[in-house]
Amino acid sequence: MDLLTPTAALAAALWGAAAGTLVPRAAYRLSVRPEEPWRDTCPAGHLLTGPASGWLGPARCAPCASGAPARPRRTDAPAAVDAPGGTGPGGGRGPAGDAGDRGGAGAVYGRSLLAPLVTAAACLLAALATGPRPELAVWLLCIPVGVLLAVVDGAVHRLPDRLTLPLAGAVTVLLGLAALLPGAGGSWSGALLGGAGLGTVYFLLFLLNPRGLGFGDVKLALPLGAALGWYGWAVLFAGAFAGFLLGALYGLGLVALRRADRRTGIPFGPFMLAGAFLGLLAGALTVP
Repeated sequence: MDLLTPTAALAAALWGAAAGTLVPRAAYRLSVRPEEPWRDTCPAGHLLTGPASGWLGPARCAPCASGAPARPRRTDAPAAVDAPGGTGPGGGRGPAGDAGDRGGAGAVYGRSLLAPLVTAAACLLAALATGPRPELAVWLLCIPVGVLLAVVDGAVHRLPDRLTLPLAGAVTVLLGLAALLPGAGGSWSGALLGGAGLGTVYFLLFLLNPRGLGFGDVKLALPLGAALGWYGWAVLFAGAFAGFLLGALYGLGLVALRRADRRTGIPFGPFMLAGAFLGLLAGALTVP
């Protein structure tokens, strides 16, 4: 396999770190219950402003960074849910929507370095495994979205359609473009079949056990199946199996520690994403 130069590998890691700094704010805004609107204020009550209507920006808003006092919470505001990244129910450690709760802000923003580190590491590993092949650009663009999905699902057991469905379309289209370039390491037809195949399997599992698998997982299976199918059926099977294995080990660990029982629901999206990422690394490394 061809290897990236150290400069190119470092550039991939820097891209991941930069993109990862945008994850905490977006994750905080998306981590709400299905019946609630996306958050538009920080935990201190300041309106989130910036590019893309405030969706893009650092985790800590400008007023909070400057030490501005918390704003009184609106009486018509929706009930708060736990902030991502903590240890309470749903993955949080406190009511993130409480305008006067500085601790809630800390639960979100105090861990804002973790997402850039994870995203940078994932981009670096993807770059080293894939080398200078055109599909590397697809992986680098999609990894930050995968990290964002993992954070949101870990916080509120939800995979928003505004992330999973565009991701499915983007992976399919971008891999189609990558297949047209010289040096591509996979097959676009394999990606199409992989997305359809894994999506169908998850849909059947959802029909069999809707309490054990959310429909968001079915939608997430589409882009993950396409990415894994790019490298062939063996990689698709390995990545899908790794996700189930990681999820099962996590669930068994919780049961062993008496933090859950067999009926306790766990967010499966992070394990699907982790398994697919391991499958992609394996698939990229096996391409001649």
